[in-house]
Formats: sequence, structure tokens, C-alpha cells
Amino acid sequence: MAKKTPEKKSIPAQQENDKTTKLESFVADSTGEFLTTNHGLRINDDQNSLKAGERGATLLEDFILREKITHFDHERIPERIVHARGSAAHGVFKVYEDMSELTRAAFLCDPGAETPVFVRFSTVAGSRGSSDLARDVRGFAVKFYTQEGNFDLVGNNMPVFFIQDAVKFPDLVHAVKPEPDNEMPQAASAHDTFWDFISQMPESSHMIMWAMSDRALPRSYRMMEGFGVHTFRFVNAKGVASFVKFHWKPLLGVHSVAWDEAQNISGKDPDFHRRDLWDAIEAGAFPEWELGVQIVPESDEFKFEFDLLDPTKLIPEELVPVQRIGKMILNRNPDNFFAETEQVAFHVGHVVPGIDFTNDPLLQGRLFSYTDTQLIRLGGPNFHEIPINRPVVPVHNNQRDGHMRQTINRGKTSYGPNAIAANDPQQAKVADGGFVSYNERIDAKKIRARSRSFFDHFSQARLFFNSQSDPEKNHIIDALSFELGKVKAIEIRERMLAVLAQIDKGLATEVAYALGLHIPEIPLAELNNSIPADGERADYASTNPESSLAKSDALSMAGTIKDTIKTRKIAILAADGVEEKSLSKVKDTLVAEGAVVHIIAPKLGEIISKGDKKITVDESFLTAASVLYDAVYVPGGVNSVATLEAEANAIHFLNEAFKHCKAIAADEGALQVLESTYFFKKLTAEYTEETVLREGVIVSADVNLLTDTFVKMIAMHRFWERENPRKIPA
Repeated sequence: MAKKTPEKKSIPAQQENDKTTKLESFVADSTGEFLTTNHGLRINDDQNSLKAGERGATLLEDFILREKITHFDHERIPERIVHARGSAAHGVFKVYEDMSELTRAAFLCDPGAETPVFVRFSTVAGSRGSSDLARDVRGFAVKFYTQEGNFDLVGNNMPVFFIQDAVKFPDLVHAVKPEPDNEMPQAASAHDTFWDFISQMPESSHMIMWAMSDRALPRSYRMMEGFGVHTFRFVNAKGVASFVKFHWKPLLGVHSVAWDEAQNISGKDPDFHRRDLWDAIEAGAFPEWELGVQIVPESDEFKFEFDLLDPTKLIPEELVPVQRIGKMILNRNPDNFFAETEQVAFHVGHVVPGIDFTNDPLLQGRLFSYTDTQLIRLGGPNFHEIPINRPVVPVHNNQRDGHMRQTINRGKTSYGPNAIAANDPQQAKVADGGFVSYNERIDAKKIRARSRSFFDHFSQARLFFNSQSDPEKNHIIDALSFELGKVKAIEIRERMLAVLAQIDKGLATEVAYALGLHIPEIPLAELNNSIPADGERADYASTNPESSLAKSDALSMAGTIKDTIKTRKIAILAADGVEEKSLSKVKDTLVAEGAVVHIIAPKLGEIISKGDKKITVDESFLTAASVLYDAVYVPGGVNSVATLEAEANAIHFLNEAFKHCKAIAADEGALQVLESTYFFKKLTAEYTEETVLREGVIVSADVNLLTDTFVKMIAMHRFWERENPRKIPA
């Protein structure tokens, strides 16, 4: 007898494929719930790490901080959680003079020594596949391979940070990353979660001014400053310490692109910064920075209006000048992107004798976070054995085995003290170069709190804004209007307007007008929502004193170096019949000054000059764009001029260059090309030298005068004053 097949129960297709129903038991809804650890412990204070006193060191005992950061560090594999998209290069560093009076760091005490370096630049928020031109902070990390071990100066192109305490770092990055429900937007901060967080963290106000400024849109990695961000210590051989802030000053000056230009570049060449760095080094135009330091004696720790340990504050250069103590040159590209750029592991805790830490609570948290991150990203505890991470000096210790171990350790012992191997490897005395932590006295109670000296959240944000030129201020206003215009929740926009009003009423008014809103009346004491559950608002409220400095010239890019056109990219628009003298004189002069010149024509291949000379074309209008160049020149030649005048792409190229405030030059024989542009109608003044310097456009029959003036115009980088009164469609 055949076995009866059991009847199959019918399941409605909708229910069978309903993934939502199947996942419901795994869904967590935090609405109306208390904040807890991963093990269910209710958290009373998620805003401050546990410290030895309000200004004291962060304690390893802080299990809440460790759990939170450990979980955060392991959320992505294998891509970096932040700074995922980067570019790097090898180079060398030399100190100018012996710094032993301040520090016993050997590489800073021997002007004859040349220290190898590996430098990685990066965006912060986006993934590896995002664009180089996102509005973002840029990482600026330098690994010094010294004779005393590796020293990593892990910084950014902005001198301050969003938060004061490392316990808030996971929250900051979660807020700025794509929103978790839809994974949008990529590499952008213009969305609700970021501004929701920022509007409730007034300590972020100073950094927001920097992030909304032109510093967030560098022209090149080679043309941006770098900062150590934190206050560190120099310690000399006598054990005397000084506070130190690190700066990198680019010898090409500090320059940016326009916001509209950045968006276009992202479409035309999302690798713009990476390509720029690579091409410059390959061409032998090695990028250079000077290392600067601001030194504060320990006796002056409390003489400032701000706290030196607050990472949301800088030391204005008017109060403590930057001493330039050495030069770094990047002179070699990596051989393999993955093996070097991707696998390099920086750590703020990699220091050498003579350099030590302070109790900056953000720095203290980073000391834990970096090693923890590398453990998962690079496969285990032996990431230091990857070639790019290896120091140039031998490594000897009792740490053994582990995933991907490469060292073959001889001997019977892997512990100390030991008698079997005569205590080898032995501890090093200070005289032998042994590292000794600075002997700082600590006498305080364990407490989750923040020093009152950290509660000034607006004075330096105001100082930064007031220090900007008018075009720079306009760019900040436009950036805030754009970012907040993308925020959907009106209450977030209004709360942020109240924060901006604490910085500058005029700034807030301009942004409010663009958003079609009024500035709400929110008392200063109610702006800070990062308050512990048992905290009184009066104890944790933001303060807003006036700075004794009205402005700081060093905070504006307007006064940067403008005396060179080295490595600037210049486009020469030409076609068959171009006047050879008109083209070659300008090109040869620009190249001699260190610029990169590309001939751009209607098609690739070659063009034939008026004198029947073949001229190689570098790019066509199809493959090139004005946003990829710093300036434009149009040579003469009847046929060439006629072709360009009829070429819509050539006219658009010029209009767009003008819109982005770039220098434009034309032979007088090419005047009709300029007359076909939209911007030419806007120019009514005669082409005098005064007009050229103001408007950034020159037309001349005198090729020598034109060339000399054009070089000076390019060196000025941009004519930002033209931006608003000369707005054109392009």
C-alpha cells in the first residue's frame, strides 16, 4: 500500500514573502526608552567620559566609553569607518635647527638628519567610492619613521574638532554618515540627522564655521594646511615640558575651489585631488610644507580666555606665533595603493621620547580607539608587521604569535623578567632613549563631568567668522543656506538658526532669509541638550563671552601666498589656424614659471597653426572642462578664432571659468571669442591694469604685456570679488 503524502498547507504568498514580519522580532524601537549599554545597564551620563577630575585624564575604568567606542570601531570591515577615501605619498622631513631646548625627540634635534615620512590625505565622511570634492574635513596624517620608532602626527586640515569628549565621537559619525534607513546621502552632511545632532551640540559651533568655509573645498591636497588639532607636550632631556600645537604650512599657499565648481568636478573627475597629487609628484613638482609649532610654557597654561585642553579651540597666532621649524617634501608615489595607502595604520598614540600627551578628553579617547580599529580592519594584532607600518628600527619585545604573524622569534623565553635569557630584551634607561611618560601630578576624584572652562562654545566661532573676507563670509552663508535647505525638519532648521544667532546675528539673519524662516528666541541656557540626566541646566549651560581679539588674519585664506603659479593648470583654447607666436610665447612663459599647460581643441590629435606647424592637442572639449583648470587663455589666429566663436563648448568653457572667478586672457585678435560670451557684456570698463587686477580678465595685442600680467593674475588664484556682481548663467 502506497504511503499517503501529507497534505501541504497553503501559505498566502504575501505572508510567505513578508520579510518585515519575519524580522519583526529583531527590530528595536528606542522611542520613549532609556539609554542603556549593550548589556541593559541604564546610562546616566552619555556626554562625558570618566576622568580623574574635571580636567584630568580619562580612566581605563570607563567601561561605558570602552564598550561604546569598541562597538563603533568594529562596525565596518574592512573599509575605514572614517577617512576611507584617501591618497598618499612618500617623502622626507628635515628640521631646520636643534630643538633640544624644547624636546628630546631626536628627529627634531639633528638638522643633518633626514627622516622618511609617509603622508595620507583623505576625506572623512564618505566611503572609498565617493568623490574627492565633497564638502568635508580633510585628514592630514604623517608617519615619521624616526630612529626612535614611528611618530604619527594624525591631524586634519582644520585646527579644531566638532566635539570635546571622545565619548561623543560615535554619535558624531553616526549622525554625519548616510541615514541608516535609506543609506543617503553619501559623503554629504546636508541632511537631518547631522544637523539634528549639531544643533543640540553647541560645542560644535566653531568647527561648523570651518566646515562651512572654503577650507572644506581645497583646490588641492598640496594647497591646504594641516593641524595636529590637539594640544600635545614637548618634553626636553631635563624633564621640562611645554605645551605644543602642530601646524603644516603649504609653500604653495592655501587655496580652494568654488562650491558650484566642486560639484561639477565631482561629475567630471571624482579623483581630482588624488590625480592632482599623483601627477604633481610624477612630474617632479614635489609638494612642500613647513612644520610649525606654537609653544606655550606650562606656567602659562591658564593665561588664555580658553582652555588649552579643549579640542574645539585654537590658539590664535596673534597670541602665540607659529615657529616654522622644518620642511617636509613629498617626492615619491606609492608602488601599490592597497599595500601602502590602504594598509597604512596611523595611531595618535605612536609617539617618541620627547613628545607626550595632555588630558584633552578627545585625545585620550583616540589613544584607545586607533589600535582597537586596526585589530579588525587589518586582521589582528600584527598589523605593525605590514611593510608600510614597520618602523625603520628593530622591534624587540615579548609579544608573540597571533593572526598573520611574520616575525620568527628565536629563543625559549617570551616573558619578563627572565633569568634564562638574562632578561633580554631589556628595559631601556632614559639615557638609552627609553620613553618615560611625563610626570604630571593628578589629585582628583573620579567623576563624569566637563570642566567649566570647556563651556565657551561661541567666542571662537565668532572670531573665525569675523576674520573672513567678505567673499569668504558669503560662501559660509551660502553653504549654511544650502545645507540647512536640505534639512526636512523645520524644527531642526530653527534650532540651528538659534545657534547661529549666538555666533553672529547678521549671519543668522542671512541664512534665515534664505530658508524663509525667522530666528527663534531660544535662551542660551536652553541650547545645549548634551546634559546628563541628573545635570542642572545652569551647571552645563553654554557660555558666550566676547573674545579679546576682534579678528585673526591667519584664519582667512585671503592673505595666503599669491606669488607663484607653480603646478597651476592652464587651458589654452585653440583650433586650426591658430597664431603660433600668440600661442607659444604664452605657453612657454607659463611652463617656465612652473605651470602645467594643456592645449584644448575641438578634437584630439593635432591642430595646424597659421604657419603650418603641427601642434599636439592635449584634450578636446569633450574630455576637458573649465573646472579642471585654474585659468584660460585664447590665442589669436583668424581661422582658430572663427572656429572657437562658433564652438558652443568653447564659449561655455569661458563662461564657466568666469563664473568661478578664474583669470582669463585673450590675444586682441581673439576678442570676438570673448564678445560671444555672456560675461563680456558685463564688463564695461576699459582693460587697464587696475581693471585687470579687479576683474581678472585681460585682452591685449602686446603679447609680452599680456603674458606678464596673466602670470600675475593666475598667482592671485581667484578674483572672488567678481562673484556676486558678475553672476552669470553657466
